[in-house]
Amino acid sequence: MHPTQAALRDALLAARRQHRALDPAPHWSLAVPDADTAQALQQAQGVALGEWAPDGLPGYWKSGSAACDVPLVHAPLLPSGVHAPGADLRAQTWLLQPPLVEAEIALRLGQPVDAATAQRLHPDEAPALVDALAVAIEVVDSRWRDLAHTPPLLKLADFQVHGALVLGPWQPWRAIDWSAQAGWLRCGDAAPIAFRGSHPLGTPTWLLPGWLRYLTRHGATVPAGTVVTTGAWCGGVPVSRGQHVLAHFDGLGEVEMWL
Repeated sequence: MHPTQAALRDALLAARRQHRALDPAPHWSLAVPDADTAQALQQAQGVALGEWAPDGLPGYWKSGSAACDVPLVHAPLLPSGVHAPGADLRAQTWLLQPPLVEAEIALRLGQPVDAATAQRLHPDEAPALVDALAVAIEVVDSRWRDLAHTPPLLKLADFQVHGALVLGPWQPWRAIDWSAQAGWLRCGDAAPIAFRGSHPLGTPTWLLPGWLRYLTRHGATVPAGTVVTTGAWCGGVPVSRGQHVLAHFDGLGEVEMWL
């Protein structure tokens, strides 16, 4: 790793461990010229934190895009930040003030996927690889102080500004009309934010081919049981510290947490 990239890796690790934010100064952008470098920084941080082995493939991911004609972005999730329903994260220090929460659907692979399978996979065939889904809440947090003015590659190097993931109970995969899927997200005593058919890619499974091609690009096989969360249905919603958060999807259940 180039010295400037090693310096950025160490700065992001220190920000995480010391609970202090970094300024997205121009010299940091020079350290991340492309997505491959950002993704190498993700991997290096996970290894340094003891979250996965140097040659290991993380078991939890986030993937998504604002639209089908916009490139997908992928980031591994630290296993220590994945929580069960009802997680109480009020003691955790968040650098983004206020933190944001997103209502999402997580998918779990029911079989291993090798590079050849990923390469020929069509979005219409992708649901056959999924064995379960779960309602999820992602907490958006950042090691960068000025998130609105942080360049995209610096966000990507910071695990695409991921803070935590709370997963609801897994339920067997079944065909769903995602265009009609409704639900709501409620934070504290505020009125629920309702949504219907609002996934930015039309269906959460649309991203599976691109995500799997990314994971298998160096010849790895993605194990069965690997999980990916697939993007927000109503954007990122600010949350005050101490609030109860509940994400509900009609017919699919709900998940709660305290932040």
